[in-house]
Amino acid sequence: MNLSTRLAEKLPVILPVPSSPLLRKGVSELRFFSIANHSRRLRWGLQKKMVWSLERAETCVVSNSCFVHPATEAYAKEAIEAIKSEKVIAVPTDTLYGFACDACSLEAVNRIYEIKGRKLTSPLAICVGDVLDIKRVATTNHLPHGLLDSLLPGPVTLVLQRGESSILEKSLNPGIDTIGVRVPDCEFIREVARGSGSVLALTSANLSGDRSSVCVKDFENIWQHCAYVYDGGLLPSGRAGSTIVDLTNAGKYKIIRAGSAKHATVAILEKYLLEEEEEEEEE
Repeated sequence: MNLSTRLAEKLPVILPVPSSPLLRKGVSELRFFSIANHSRRLRWGLQKKMVWSLERAETCVVSNSCFVHPATEAYAKEAIEAIKSEKVIAVPTDTLYGFACDACSLEAVNRIYEIKGRKLTSPLAICVGDVLDIKRVATTNHLPHGLLDSLLPGPVTLVLQRGESSILEKSLNPGIDTIGVRVPDCEFIREVARGSGSVLALTSANLSGDRSSVCVKDFENIWQHCAYVYDGGLLPSGRAGSTIVDLTNAGKYKIIRAGSAKHATVAILEKYLLEEEEEEEEE
């Protein structure tokens, strides 16, 4: 029995939930079901994927010029066009809801900072569609073969050195020579990243200092600042967010944030013989 199977068996089945008053405004009753994922990807913290089922109309919720759509393949092209138009969208991931935009658009990146009220000195992570895309933005040749594919897709953010030929703009996280990279185990955001032809800047969908969002209602007060909000239902992994691990030094790892998958992450890192960095003692 592999690690992903053991993790899945410990998680509860996601049951259908009643539609909210919000959904009854413009949408027929939406219900989501869990379906088995038959891919070979590591199933980190989600037992089953959330998919939307529209019983009748293909309408959407409209709120203060913002459109709320289900996070399904049918709306992926729309989301991709929004990214290419340098707009900010809200999307589900395998951990939390996030704000996403083209990481190579200074205008869009600045817009995310404005929406969140985030300090410009606080760096943003990025999201790519597939593990192979990581080498477009960061240095990975010092990592053991197979490590990235064992960790990703999944609820982990890898901190790596920016590659010399990175496609990222210098204006993204200026003065910082590392970058946090995500490949979430969520097909919608990955499809958007692939289709954008770029890299997504990604950060939690909330005002800085507020609690993280596990459903779209959690950040309803700032919907109007997004071109679109894509609803993937209630995310089951809690509010801990992704596990952040620094892999900039060969043969070493450092857990920056425990997140939702620390134990599973450490088990894989140590399987590949990486050692935890010791904390430097302050003089």
